Amino acid sequence: MKNVIEINRKKVFMHHEVSQLLPLVYRLTEEAQAEVKKIINFIDAHTDKKSRAVRELEARLNEIVTRWQIKIEKLGGEPKGLWLADFDSGDGYFCWKFPETEICYWHGYQDGFTGRMMIKEKSRPESYENSNCSN
Repeated sequence: MKNVIEINRKKVFMHHEVSQLLPLVYRLTEEAQAEVKKIINFIDAHTDKKSRAVRELEARLNEIVTRWQIKIEKLGGEPKGLWLADFDSGDGYFCWKFPETEICYWHGYQDGFTGRMMIKEKSRPESYENSNCSN
């Protein structure tokens, strides 16, 4: 039976679940980030940063980031910054930042990105088994 990804779900993830979701999250993020880089290059090439063309490009940047955030939310994640997403683990968040290729970090609900720690340092191994992350 093929796994189906639920849309618009509020979910508590086990490590293996968010790890299975990561290739899709990574691809969506990689595509959005590439679009943003391209537009930033166009903006940098303009000499008049206050021109209508630059304002339109900046609006397009906002649309791309907003679209990415909505997609992450539909997958059950919480966008926390540019190319940064948290996934609820039931006692905190699995924390992912592009271009990480694995879910290696966790932080408490109140800690945020600066409080994140390697999953192997976290106690509660049943939720975080099968992690290939190294210290």
